[in-house]
Amino acid sequence: MVNTKVNLCGIDLENPVIPASGTFGFGYEFAELYDINCLGTFSFKGTTLEPRFGNPTPRIAECTSGMINAVGLQNPGVEKVISEELPKLAKCFHKPVMANVSGFSVDAYAETCRLLDTQDQVGWLEVNISCPNVHGGGMSFGTDPAQAAIVTKAVKEVTKKPVIIKLSPNVTDIVAIAKACEEAGADGISLINTLLGMRIDLKIKKPIIANKMGGFSGSAIFPVAVRMVYQVSQAVNIPVVGMGGVSTAKDVIEMMLAGATAVEVGAANLVNPCACRDIINDLPKVMKQYGIKDLNDIIGGAH
Repeated sequence: MVNTKVNLCGIDLENPVIPASGTFGFGYEFAELYDINCLGTFSFKGTTLEPRFGNPTPRIAECTSGMINAVGLQNPGVEKVISEELPKLAKCFHKPVMANVSGFSVDAYAETCRLLDTQDQVGWLEVNISCPNVHGGGMSFGTDPAQAAIVTKAVKEVTKKPVIIKLSPNVTDIVAIAKACEEAGADGISLINTLLGMRIDLKIKKPIIANKMGGFSGSAIFPVAVRMVYQVSQAVNIPVVGMGGVSTAKDVIEMMLAGATAVEVGAANLVNPCACRDIINDLPKVMKQYGIKDLNDIIGGAH
């Protein structure tokens, strides 16, 4: 027998596999395909204080080994998430869920987190200060250590549940930002969000995406993600959730060797809706293949 259980910020997970925000909706859509209780947990769709329609279309562009998206945080707003989405989720998912929060001001981040913190279903607050495809807010908070710390401190002052800050890779020194968040009280660091990318339509000679640029994700970014998880996990004393191009059980193990306690799976869910289930089923076999009896023994093992 192998042990796939890990502990993320004081909450036990049966396994470290977590569908990433924006690729798994509010969960119940995927529950029609398989029993999503096999997941460690999942991070639900990025939620803002007010409803958002998102960016104009087209929002998606294909790339070699990846994709670019500029959805723009389309969501019904935190009040409807609490009143409509979470009750539907409760019928099919019986574990703590990770609430992903975005905002355009410090006050908006704090208020959205305060409201979600009161929900029994919410286990963690994943605070996204790294969205590359919205104008104002989002990534602007995640590219400056001082601003990242301000958001972290504001959220921690109004919440009791673990706060995990999601960081952008579109920076020169991600370690400085991670350390600033830790010093401001973050319980964990989540990385990486998408890289900033662009495609141009050769026929019309203009950007494919209406927003011009968007978040580049998929297996092509995996080596960048591993490098950043490795760097950050060495520099902080709080758990790291690794993500970016993860699509196999071997990728999960590589991320954990780099220093991740848990691993999020994003774009792979859009290619194969059962990707996370398949990774979880494959994980014990791959652990045995590499002589791993307990995943906790390999966290940061490559350091």
